[in-house]
Amino acid sequence: MTFDYDLFVIGGGSGGVRAARVAAQGGAKVALAEDDRYGGTCVIRGCVPKKLMVFASEFPSAIEDAQSYGWTVHAGGFDWPAFQGKLHAELDRLEGVYRTILSSNGVETYDARAKLADAHTIELSTGERKTAKHILVASGGQPVKPDLPGAEHAITSNDIFHLETLPKSILIIGGGYIACEFAGILNGLGLQVTQFYRGAQILRGFDEEARGLVSEEMIQNGINLHLGTNIMEMEPVDGGYRVKGTNGSDNVFEKVMFATGRAPNTRDMGLEEAGVQLGRKGEIVVDEYSQTGVPSIYAIGDVTDRVNLTPVAIREGMAFVETVFNANPTPVDHDLIPTAIFTQPEMGTVGLSEEAAREQEPIEVYATSFKPMQQAFAGRNDRVLMKLIVSQATRKILGCHIVAPGAGEMIQLAGIAVKMGATKEDFDRTCAVHPTMSEELVTMKTPVRTA
Repeated sequence: MTFDYDLFVIGGGSGGVRAARVAAQGGAKVALAEDDRYGGTCVIRGCVPKKLMVFASEFPSAIEDAQSYGWTVHAGGFDWPAFQGKLHAELDRLEGVYRTILSSNGVETYDARAKLADAHTIELSTGERKTAKHILVASGGQPVKPDLPGAEHAITSNDIFHLETLPKSILIIGGGYIACEFAGILNGLGLQVTQFYRGAQILRGFDEEARGLVSEEMIQNGINLHLGTNIMEMEPVDGGYRVKGTNGSDNVFEKVMFATGRAPNTRDMGLEEAGVQLGRKGEIVVDEYSQTGVPSIYAIGDVTDRVNLTPVAIREGMAFVETVFNANPTPVDHDLIPTAIFTQPEMGTVGLSEEAAREQEPIEVYATSFKPMQQAFAGRNDRVLMKLIVSQATRKILGCHIVAPGAGEMIQLAGIAVKMGATKEDFDRTCAVHPTMSEELVTMKTPVRTA
């Protein structure tokens, strides 16, 4: 049977675009369909605009610190429309880059919604039908709102970049990294931020000591964080929304934002009809080569709900091309992935938390928390954390956790060492760079506890 394409990719995010480009560069005939903006969650409504907002939100404290360092600084208010205009211009530029990458590599693109008609046939919302030897689903995920009275009035992280004006007050519901990052951003931009999280501590799944410090610092920075608290109901009133909390609170907030989870984009795509198995959350079930139970259909990125990070989706896309087009079966390595959470303070982590490592084997814990020089001189009480989890048996670093300004930059480099299997003695043999915060990672000599 002859097909229209060797590969048809559904989804124009980071993973789908990378797979399409690399397959096309290798000589495959490739098409890609995207019904929204090219660049996906990360570029258009995730990592990129969020990080730019983090930068914007950090200037008030930088201006305060500048005065402590002897500068005469006069800051006006934050001009949201001016920033937003530049932000959207940058996102438009990046979307153009993604479109150019595809067209310059010979990938045919369809600005349309795509669904499966069968194992080799794509049906587009334009009414066209296309066939492909291989189909790659890279349709990503989207924020979901809980089924609560009044939830339809709330916004999600997708909407935050499109607000015409910034509200004076906002309630953020959730305790994951998206909720905590936006709490820090909006607090820095001058909003009164309240955060409800139903769990006992924010950032579930991360190292307990690290998440505890982030939580304390967020509260110290002025975020009104309520743990063990959920929303009971919300209703529109003059000036915003009246929200009743399970903690007995009853307040009015100008905006309410849900950051309570994301769901894979698999609805109404003809996946199950084509024989593709979906998991409990609607995620596409794949093997270590990103192949579904239907041999011609593969899936990568957030739609598979494995490790929902942009660089992981890109690696999965590269591994897919190696496996399918280069006859080099390449499983995706999801072990020891460094990651950063752009809370304020930032958190960087790679490997196991102390809690997970303790369940696995006997460990030593090396940790130090201190006031960093730059902020301490300015009279701040900010604290940072440097922490290593070490195997007693092999001496390997099982986990590294950093809570500090620039933690994302630090964990990228620490991640190389941990991925290579560095031991505590390898860290000890490394000369310190002084004066830096990260030098503590190579100067901690005595474990604070063993388990």
